[in-house]
Amino acid sequence: MATPKFILELRAKIGHDLLWLTGLTAVVLDDHDQVLLVQRADNGRWSLVAGILEPGEQPAAALLREIYEETGVEASVERLVNVESFPPAMYPNGDQVQFLDLCFRCRPIAGEARVNDDESLDVRWWPLDKLPDLREEELRFIERALSPDVTPYYVT
Repeated sequence: MATPKFILELRAKIGHDLLWLTGLTAVVLDDHDQVLLVQRADNGRWSLVAGILEPGEQPAAALLREIYEETGVEASVERLVNVESFPPAMYPNGDQVQFLDLCFRCRPIAGEARVNDDESLDVRWWPLDKLPDLREEELRFIERALSPDVTPYYVT
């Protein structure tokens, strides 16, 4: 995964210390009960489209940018699904991070799903009843995006 320039600049100043970042996740659902997934180049796992909010960006606009950059699909945001912070984590190089993740339900409006950058090995629509092995939180995000309750989930 390409590390955004602003993170590289911060790392030059703070080294491997904990860095608080805003992550963005998209549950892109089409009209055929399918979800858009990417197979990540860094670990080979299938996942929801995700990215990092960069300075000066609005979350929804940044997520739409990430969806297009990674998949070639133009989308629209329907609603906020989830706001949650995850435990601190460490990358193999020693960089420590903690993410506040904003997950949105999105709808495709144009484009054909394809590998559109070097961050993915494959991009495709998956039927909801035949999903590949996904992380537990991604399955929760999909479940919440499909819920008729439109109130965003958050921990109190």
